[in-house]
Amino acid sequence: MSNNKRVRNRGTQINKKKSLVIFAIVLLAAIIGIAMASSSSFLKSTSSTNFPHNQQEQQPASYPITQKLSDPSIYAAPPLGSSAAKVTLIEFGDYQCTYCHRFHIDTKDSILKNFVNTGKIKFLFKDFPINDLPADRASTLAAEASYCAADQGKYWQYHDELYNNWKGENTGWVTKNSLEQFANNTGVKNINQFSLCIESGKYAGVVADNFKLAESIGLNATPSFVLLRNGKQPLEIVGAQPYSVFENAINQLNL
Repeated sequence: MSNNKRVRNRGTQINKKKSLVIFAIVLLAAIIGIAMASSSSFLKSTSSTNFPHNQQEQQPASYPITQKLSDPSIYAAPPLGSSAAKVTLIEFGDYQCTYCHRFHIDTKDSILKNFVNTGKIKFLFKDFPINDLPADRASTLAAEASYCAADQGKYWQYHDELYNNWKGENTGWVTKNSLEQFANNTGVKNINQFSLCIESGKYAGVVADNFKLAESIGLNATPSFVLLRNGKQPLEIVGAQPYSVFENAINQLNL
């Protein structure tokens, strides 16, 4: 599927599902399918606590999909919230995405205040750069830069800085110079190290793996959210929904 087609699909998907909370049937099918295919090896791997620190460390093929969803992409980009929280909210987003920016501006802070900071949920971000153009791959570049900032302890600060400086989809605002300026703004101390990290493609594999994970569970729009709790049916929320939609879904899983 071409990048332009993905962008059109994303816009159509969001408009059609503007006010819906969707039970993640595709997600459940993927989980069941992997479980059936992996058999005992899948069950064994559910007790594993190992997770790769970077793209060079590969997960086993039987690594449970729910674990892939709930684990951070790298250790330096941890979820927000208490490790004891029973519910995990995972956002699959694109730093150029209009509706991702809307969620960041309109809804994210309320979720953090009322659910993350109170210990009820963990919040995790995974990259789904569907707005990439072949000429610059700006969404992927921004995602890789966020992990380069994470190397210096500034992942979430950089994540917020990207959305706070959002200037539309494929308008040219993501460049090497702008990414370095965002690093300066967020207190990344070694800009040379940050720049070398981007130029080397150190985290290209991490971003690509997140993209493949999103596609593997049937996601085709940004932002898309998956809510997980052990023993409960996963829930999916599509689009920049109002706070009340997230509140209802989180409360449902916390019952």
